[in-house]
Amino acid sequence: MPGPLIERYRERLSLAPGDPVVSLNEGSTPLVEAPVISERVGASVYLKLEGANPTGSFKDRGMTVAVSRAKGAGAEAIICASTGNTAASAAAYAARAGLRGVVIVPEGKIAIGKLAQALIHGARVIQVLGNFDAALNMARVLVERYPVTLVNSVNPHRIEGQKTAAFEVVDVLGDAPDYVLLPVGNAGNITAYWKGFREYHAAGRATRLPRMVGAQAEGAAPIVNGHPVPHPKTVASAIRIGNPASWEGATTARDESGGVIAAVTDTEILSAQIRLANSEGLFAEPASAAPLALLFRLVREGKIEKDSITVVVLTGSGLKDPDAALNNVEPPIELDGDARTLAKVLKL
Repeated sequence: MPGPLIERYRERLSLAPGDPVVSLNEGSTPLVEAPVISERVGASVYLKLEGANPTGSFKDRGMTVAVSRAKGAGAEAIICASTGNTAASAAAYAARAGLRGVVIVPEGKIAIGKLAQALIHGARVIQVLGNFDAALNMARVLVERYPVTLVNSVNPHRIEGQKTAAFEVVDVLGDAPDYVLLPVGNAGNITAYWKGFREYHAAGRATRLPRMVGAQAEGAAPIVNGHPVPHPKTVASAIRIGNPASWEGATTARDESGGVIAAVTDTEILSAQIRLANSEGLFAEPASAAPLALLFRLVREGKIEKDSITVVVLTGSGLKDPDAALNNVEPPIELDGDARTLAKVLKL
């Protein structure tokens, strides 16, 4: 079984020599072929299943490095602002490290599964009026005045950990793919992937660089619109962010790679989520379906080359935020009868 992510890639990470390894054996997530989707779009599509990480999202990659560095530096507490996945991950790794965990979330705007994770891991959860951006501003002010370590993606050690997903993609495929599509919320992940691909390319581990393609939700698309969104709205809560902290990193990844960042509608997101589950047997949260929805659109527009190798990053498990999915599928059939009645209902 693969060991801690830090042990596999420590020479490429930003840790100090004496830092401990705070790990839940994150990383080494599957890169799964998607035969049905591949046939539909005319390309070789692979799905990077980041929902297979310990807390169910890609956030664990960055959190293991950030919390290991915080503990090594003598921190007693960590804090983050979050729409959900960062809160769950920070709470888990704080517990693992024996540190106090504090998470600030927008009131009423966090999926119940993610909130439950943060609470069960013992973090102090603070709900504030306003959106994610207000929560992050509050966390930043607290860190400036008190001995608390911020573990949002503005922490460079988070980016260092998250870049290892790009290493894994190259390690499995033997080279970088032609395209990498992923959701863009606070924009740390697209920044991290591009950093990872560039580092592997510079080291001779990859002969080429991919085009980076980011998907924002139409109601929360500040990078696409070119200005912050004061009141972001989307069913994809993980990317419901109006002023990304890693905005510059995302546009750099887009521009240097020759890629694109575009917006998709909530209708497209939910349709892609259901199609993914029905055709490939994978249940991803709405934010994860955004890049898949964008892939379908770009193929229709002729902007994805046929026969290309394309990786779609599924950043979080669908079990994190099941409400949206349940609202868009047929409810269970209620039956009062025997097997013959069942066979009739099933049209056997």
